[in-house]
Amino acid sequence: MQEILQVNYNNSWCYDIIFHNSYEKLGEELEKLSLSNHKVCIVCDSNTNTYLQEVINSTKEHVAFVDSYVFQAGEENKTLDTVKNLYEHLIKAKFDRNDVLIALGGGVVGDLVGYTAATYLRGIRFIQLPTTLLSMVDSSVGGKTGVDFDAYKNMVGAFHQPKCVYMNLSTLISLPKEQFSSGMSEVIKYGYIKDVSFYKWLQDNHDRILNQDYEVLREMVYHSCLYKKEVVERDPLEKGERALLNFGHTLGHAIEKLMSFKLYHGQCVALGMVAAIYMSAKRGMLTWEEVEDSVTLIQSFGLPVGISSIGITEVIAATKNDKKMEAGKIKFILLEKIGSGYIESDVTDEEMAAALEYIMQNN
Repeated sequence: MQEILQVNYNNSWCYDIIFHNSYEKLGEELEKLSLSNHKVCIVCDSNTNTYLQEVINSTKEHVAFVDSYVFQAGEENKTLDTVKNLYEHLIKAKFDRNDVLIALGGGVVGDLVGYTAATYLRGIRFIQLPTTLLSMVDSSVGGKTGVDFDAYKNMVGAFHQPKCVYMNLSTLISLPKEQFSSGMSEVIKYGYIKDVSFYKWLQDNHDRILNQDYEVLREMVYHSCLYKKEVVERDPLEKGERALLNFGHTLGHAIEKLMSFKLYHGQCVALGMVAAIYMSAKRGMLTWEEVEDSVTLIQSFGLPVGISSIGITEVIAATKNDKKMEAGKIKFILLEKIGSGYIESDVTDEEMAAALEYIMQNN
């Protein structure tokens, strides 16, 4: 079964999000880009190269030449050094401005390849083939690209929209349990900031999601992408509403940095969401029953709701280096109610400290 969402912004860019259960229709999408005289380079990491030959087979009859590049998996390799090595590979293979990069993998691959595409020859086309839940429901859609700089996450980046996002949903079935759970944090996020009915749908379909029922997964990914697309179309460069998508990310990124990326991104976002939910309750916008209900839901999907052995002062200091700082203030996402997020710029260090103490008590 194939479904399509179209992302469209003021006619300046437009692309399809394809939902399928294999790569067999990928060639049809490539045909739309008129690549018969152009090269493609499929970039993946050492985890997702298991899909490489299948993608090559689906691609080779629709392009002039298929090249590939594989780098070592892991957030620690989402760096300018890896980008430099990919630049060198493309230069030696004589890739020009009309050729195409294909990002085959999770968020690390998609972010890195997108940034390479944005900057190589001042910008070439690229396609996203996300293979993880987190990359499907979040990072592959919307054109945010970037790499980490030292321990600062996504500090170097660019907005560069893909020409197509093709999701082979069957790749979710083979995901390690922790990676699947990590992706669920970005799914749950949409229920908190956009739609309480989706939050309740996740509760009602909890067991089918964990059992990886294909039809339920398809519906879950489709609706997550629908929420993301609607926000991106209204605010492509994160001047306003798009910042809502960072719910849980401010403290989450700080924890991720201080843990030296030993936890998955989604696990850190889950901790950040719990902290933000606690702060929302302390401000009187959520009941403590809703806090407990939220903690139960997040934990039920295998995500952490507590952490120990992390310095509160250090986490708060790390938030000051967040790329979303504006005029010395952090854009923090809180909840007016479940299903409605808002941007707050006056969160105090004391509020963050109390929220971090709360998640430390949950451990």
